[in-house]
Amino acid sequence: MENKGIADILNVIAQLMSLSDKPTARFEVRAYQKAALTIETLQEPIEDIYKKGGLKELMELPGIGKSIASHIEEYIKTGKIKKYEELKKRYPFDMGSLTTITGMGAKKAILLYKKLGIKNLSDLKKAAESHKISGLEGFGVKSEGAILKSLAIQEASKGRMFIEDALPEAESLINKLAGSGLVEKVMIAGSARRMRETVGDIDILAISKKNEDVMEFFTKMKEVSGIIAKGPTKSTVMLKLGISCDLRVLEPKSFGAAVQYFTGSKDHNIQTRTIAVKKGYKLNEYGLFNRKGRNVGGVEEESIYGKLGLQWMPPEMREARGEVELAQQHKIPTLVERKDIHGDLHTHTRESDGINTLEEMADAARKLGYEYITNSDHTKSTPIANGKDDKGFERILKHVDKLNDQLDGKFTVLKGAECDILKDGSLDLSKKTLKQMDCVLGAVHNNTLMEKKQMTDRIVKALDSGLIHVLAHPTGRIVGKREPYQVDLEKVAEAAERNNVALEINSTRRMDLSDTNIMLVSKYKIMFAIDTDSHRTNDYSFMRYGVGTARRGWLQKDRILNTLPLRELIKRLNG
Repeated sequence: MENKGIADILNVIAQLMSLSDKPTARFEVRAYQKAALTIETLQEPIEDIYKKGGLKELMELPGIGKSIASHIEEYIKTGKIKKYEELKKRYPFDMGSLTTITGMGAKKAILLYKKLGIKNLSDLKKAAESHKISGLEGFGVKSEGAILKSLAIQEASKGRMFIEDALPEAESLINKLAGSGLVEKVMIAGSARRMRETVGDIDILAISKKNEDVMEFFTKMKEVSGIIAKGPTKSTVMLKLGISCDLRVLEPKSFGAAVQYFTGSKDHNIQTRTIAVKKGYKLNEYGLFNRKGRNVGGVEEESIYGKLGLQWMPPEMREARGEVELAQQHKIPTLVERKDIHGDLHTHTRESDGINTLEEMADAARKLGYEYITNSDHTKSTPIANGKDDKGFERILKHVDKLNDQLDGKFTVLKGAECDILKDGSLDLSKKTLKQMDCVLGAVHNNTLMEKKQMTDRIVKALDSGLIHVLAHPTGRIVGKREPYQVDLEKVAEAAERNNVALEINSTRRMDLSDTNIMLVSKYKIMFAIDTDSHRTNDYSFMRYGVGTARRGWLQKDRILNTLPLRELIKRLNG
């Protein structure tokens, strides 16, 4: 059983329980949601944790109490959870799938079931296409259109996997290959090396003198669910994760050429091959060959670019978006790196919808070598996230002060909030409360189907308030699930420039800003903030994906707000 499987069940229980009128339902819903968050990011199977010490060991996990631990135990022993089965009988439709659609909460899902008999995504698509949904109360033409768009996004993303899921699996595979003693060199190539937000498959390249042994080892890994093809130099397997993986074993003389070939996008490789031809070479995955057929640059990919008169380009840039022209001029920028990050400006605690305490979040960040984090819990207009009002934040800000006194300068928690930008562009907390904060993140969470001009005006008004330091997830998208809302991002960037507001690169599955949007707005004199939107300590690991996205957008260290040391950051925030 995968951790994700039981996390999905707990999330569905939470959704179905949200329909209850019981006074305690809201607290129970949050408990199931938090438990699901914990389980889906565990670094080891939940069954293994249970085997170590039963219920007691499960209850040591953040957000898991005795009741939910008993559910997990029940599932491990029987493959079922009685509570879940009872809820499914009461609500016989696919709540889990339906609520992945933009704007579709549990209450809307049950309304569609009651009014139109919609049980699954197939039923939903048919109803939306025949315009049966727009006439229902609580929906409309815009809602119906958004449903169809969301369904189309999900359909288009089939066969591709989010980098957050694919890259750790790829790294695990190469670590096992490296530790097998059968390979001299092994690395990841393809779109995963370019840090694309989604990947279609995993490409692994290796050097070995024991080809057949390597292929035998690779095809029998526990991660493999089936063998698609097996040969002495290339094998393709289907992974249990749900994605295919190619392993190619190469001669040392061709390894660099293969790395170059299997890393670049199709268009990038066309450009480099065209340059090679003009210079009298032939470039392919086996090497760079001169007119006499001699391989003059296949060992290292740097030597291939050098022979072509090109500066080496970071993998994330190899998308044929002008990087080759820059490389010809030897003007490739020095891109931001993970080690440049001094802190995280977007974190949550269990005060709202997080798992861990403020102390735990601070301690985990300090152990990563950070100087600071911003405590940015949700505000009251996001009740599903247990958002707080002004009075609630008064208490939170005092808590931050107390913790900072205890930390005595060894680490700093900045006072902040992820403050809702309301429909009219006003903010969800009073000016008095916001003025007490070091770093306020403005965010749109509700009324996302507004017309482009309305949404743009809404966000611009909020930025012009002078109370926001960072615009969180600026377009509201979720990769593979939700399209960006309609907004003129350049007008937003203009407002950000005149108000000294940074635009966020959210490192979660949002990947928002995207690499293309970063490139669109980077011409403005604005800063960016690479944040993890962490809801538990494990989420800090998402930073690598935000940095990867920033690199794909060609950003350098001096454009990233949270590469600043604390003192410089405070000065910039107060500027």
